[in-house]
Amino acid sequence: MKLDWRKVAAQAVVTALAVAAGSAFAADLKEIRFGVEASYVPFEYKTPDGKLTGFDIDVGNAVCAKLKAKCVWVENDFDGLIPALQARKFDAINSDMTITDQRKHAIDFTDPIYTIPNQLIAKKGSTVQPTVDGLRKQLKGKTIGIQSGTVYTKFINDGFKDIATIRVYKTSPERDLDLANGRIDASFDDVTYYAANADKKESAQISMAGPKIGGPIWGPGEGLAFRKQDADLKAKFDTAIADALKDGTVKKLSDKWFKTDVTP
Repeated sequence: MKLDWRKVAAQAVVTALAVAAGSAFAADLKEIRFGVEASYVPFEYKTPDGKLTGFDIDVGNAVCAKLKAKCVWVENDFDGLIPALQARKFDAINSDMTITDQRKHAIDFTDPIYTIPNQLIAKKGSTVQPTVDGLRKQLKGKTIGIQSGTVYTKFINDGFKDIATIRVYKTSPERDLDLANGRIDASFDDVTYYAANADKKESAQISMAGPKIGGPIWGPGEGLAFRKQDADLKAKFDTAIADALKDGTVKKLSDKWFKTDVTP
């Protein structure tokens, strides 16, 4: 098959322009547009008066301040964040996104900013109270709820799809409502998410079940995500994040939101 060199040349020009545009943007950084899912307490959510707040919001603003840039927040469903980033709807993702090898095929991540263990959740009084060795036995024949696009989706599908029914939700609050009302038997999420939502009506009906699961199964931690061609921009944020970790900024915000240190 012959190559159409005109198409090859055109593609090379497009690639070069994209790289040049990314480099120029990184060199003259005034504003950074972050994609965020605004319904995930305590990482990013809205107060009753409509203000966006949360741990990731505070970390983003702190890192932007070190770069003397302004953070702008663009709301998006979690499972659509990566496609929207690639479509240039925003410049980066800052939404409790775990760094995984699978995601790194499509996008680049900064160094980890924090890392949090995860845990199975069940309705209070449920017989689903598994040990590490007994997870599959306890969940056989059960219905497990999971938020779409999260790192838990692969974990639950790989480990339990052959023995349990998996129900996928757009948001965590939708899933929690079904769990509280007995429409599913268990769910899975960050331990900090459930701790922060303990005062909600539906949370009074659910509780932690089984051991906290952490470590390399989830990857090195959570970071900011960038398009692969924006390497210069990512490098600037890597530097700012390293500074925020070194000077205690991230730990201070961790203590504020979680009452514990979640730095890597």
